[in-house]
Amino acid sequence: MVATHSELVREFCQSLAQGDMTRSRRFLHDDVYYHNQPWEPITGAAAACAFLQPFVDGTHCRLAEMRILHQVCEGTTVMNAREELWVRGDIRVMLPVAGLFVVADDVITRWVDYWDLATLRPILDAIDT
Repeated sequence: MVATHSELVREFCQSLAQGDMTRSRRFLHDDVYYHNQPWEPITGAAAACAFLQPFVDGTHCRLAEMRILHQVCEGTTVMNAREELWVRGDIRVMLPVAGLFVVADDVITRWVDYWDLATLRPILDAIDT
């Protein structure tokens, strides 16, 4: 059991950076609401993990590093500012991300990430080719 909501979110982010979707899944409520803005929201842990898998494991690209720069927690809400290093072949993109997480009963029930599509475009274009 994680001691605080803030620690739970840090451990979850670390599991994503390690590409461990099995471990990541354990942090998510079965009916988690996940909105990876600017894309459409996803409901359910299985669907969220299936969406993320090829982005963190190297199939499409690889989440090579995640640095949490700032994180605050108020009640059940955790917000963080992160830098994520995404890699595909020779392409490397440092993506600034702002994340919002709601935690209940030691799992994440709501997760929304805000980032700029134009910044990630070089990686996405490489995936499409």
